[in-house]
Amino acid sequence: MVPGQSTEDLGQQSQAMRAGEDEESSRGSRRSSRRHLHKLPVAAGCGTFTFLSSAVAAVSGLLMGYELGLISGALLQMSNILALSCKEQEIVVSSLLFGALFASLIGGFLIDRFGRRLAIIIASSLLVLGSLILLPYESYGILIVGRIAIGISISLSSIATCVYIAEIAPQHRRGLLVSLNELMIVTGILFAYISNYAFASVSHGWKYMFGLVIPLGALQAIAMYFLPPSPRFLVMKNNDEAAKKVLERLRETSDATKELTVIKSSLKDEHQYSFLDLFRSKNNMRARMLVGLTLVFFVQTTGQPNILFYASTVLKSVGFQSNEAASLASTGVGVVKVVSTVPATVFVDQVGSKTFLCIGSSVMAVSLVTMGLVNRNIHVNFTNVCRSQTPEDFFLQGTGNLTGVTNGSLKDLYASMASPERLSFDVQRRPDVARTELNRTALVGGKSTTGSHMESGEVPVVLKWLSLASLLVYVAAFSIGLGPRTLSSVKWCAVK
Repeated sequence: MVPGQSTEDLGQQSQAMRAGEDEESSRGSRRSSRRHLHKLPVAAGCGTFTFLSSAVAAVSGLLMGYELGLISGALLQMSNILALSCKEQEIVVSSLLFGALFASLIGGFLIDRFGRRLAIIIASSLLVLGSLILLPYESYGILIVGRIAIGISISLSSIATCVYIAEIAPQHRRGLLVSLNELMIVTGILFAYISNYAFASVSHGWKYMFGLVIPLGALQAIAMYFLPPSPRFLVMKNNDEAAKKVLERLRETSDATKELTVIKSSLKDEHQYSFLDLFRSKNNMRARMLVGLTLVFFVQTTGQPNILFYASTVLKSVGFQSNEAASLASTGVGVVKVVSTVPATVFVDQVGSKTFLCIGSSVMAVSLVTMGLVNRNIHVNFTNVCRSQTPEDFFLQGTGNLTGVTNGSLKDLYASMASPERLSFDVQRRPDVARTELNRTALVGGKSTTGSHMESGEVPVVLKWLSLASLLVYVAAFSIGLGPRTLSSVKWCAVK
């Protein structure tokens, strides 16, 4: 063999081996790259920024729950200080619902016209404004105006927040992030009841209760300004380029073209339906609407909202005599609501909403029957519970609190002790005298005394605690059967 040829052959073999190694290395790199790209959508689909945006938006749920539960304890103090009649107390509570009704009629139009993010900012700002209105004045009329503003705020935020979170969340994490808002609602209710107890013995504590939400509402409005708008809303406004950038930031990826195409396709499908299609059998829309309406109807008629609004008043009527005791007992309602909502949210996909609905409804029926039978044996004048002050309360506080009372007003009050109806008439006929004396005797030494006319022996201890236990079981059953997770499913069906 010629040495030159051998050297040439060896060189060619060496180059071939290096080329093979390079090709193998290139194939390995491509396989690694493909594996990385395959995992990227799953790993980065719900990044930190997406979760942070959802958490900031879900603060609306916390504020909503707080405002729903707040009135339970605040009403006990306001009824004394403002000398509110039963009817006036009912109007104070329902004024929130009037505002919510108005916002529900225009909320859908507002979030489609101005965007979900801007709607949340407006709602938070309105909540701050409504709360600020309530603080400087002790006026029944101002109280109504402020409560209506807060009702508009929480209704608008509940619509916008659910839609915003659903539209920024990736499909495989959408249910979890939407449930975050619902969990924040029950947490807000718990915080409201804790606030009720904390300020129950503080002079004008109801103002502190309403004022606690102001910093949080302002912070949410500021934080939402720096968050991105909903990509779906941007596509609706024909701003595809901005929607793509938002999706890439939310998903932590460099290409969101595929998801953008899916959003465009779903928006085209929406144009196939009109409002009248809700009442037609097309794609089973009529049945879907009836199921949703039925669930919402039973949520209201089972009495759960009344429990949230009047928990302290109801507990006071069954033997928890002071404002502090009633507020502390109502805190148990908030705790049970949170504790029962968490497992219902976690296991609803495994067990099924229908199963939870049947179990919860059955337990609710048993607890309501038990509560009715117990309360039937508790002889309490429920009309007196919602009154500002009874004659017995006034005179049991001692002669030191009678300074400034005229002989004429004393005669009227003594005479009214024999007739509760006449007391109500005198309060309306002579509001200047009645309100002055009621304001003086509403809080003694920083502690509320309303309800002291209920002697501990009037309501048996066993019946009092059995009534509370029935109420707590009812609240737990509602949270499992008709609670937030069920309503979030109805909301998300509307979004789809």
